Amino acid sequence: MQRFFVVIRTRGPAWQGSQPLEGQPDWAGHASFMNALAKEGFIVVGGPLEGTADTVLVVRAETGDEIRARLAADPWAVADLLRVTRVAPWTLRLGSLGERA
Repeated sequence: MQRFFVVIRTRGPAWQGSQPLEGQPDWAGHASFMNALAKEGFIVVGGPLEGTADTVLVVRAETGDEIRARLAADPWAVADLLRVTRVAPWTLRLGSLGERA
């Protein structure tokens, strides 16, 4: 059964601090990969946490292991630009993210 998870990713040692997000190596590959996950409904919402090295994602998946395996294929994970630091089950109590058929 699918459920929601919150995923925290942080910048890895390959991150180039002098460059903006879009200036990191293989930005296009990373953006394409993440957009595909969002289009299929795996990633529900996500983005960088301003003023930090972290990114937060809300993901719809079966298990934390599934999430880690899928995100490992991100070009930025392969290049050690981003690392998963936390995967936690999440119960939505307020509002709605909508349901996919």
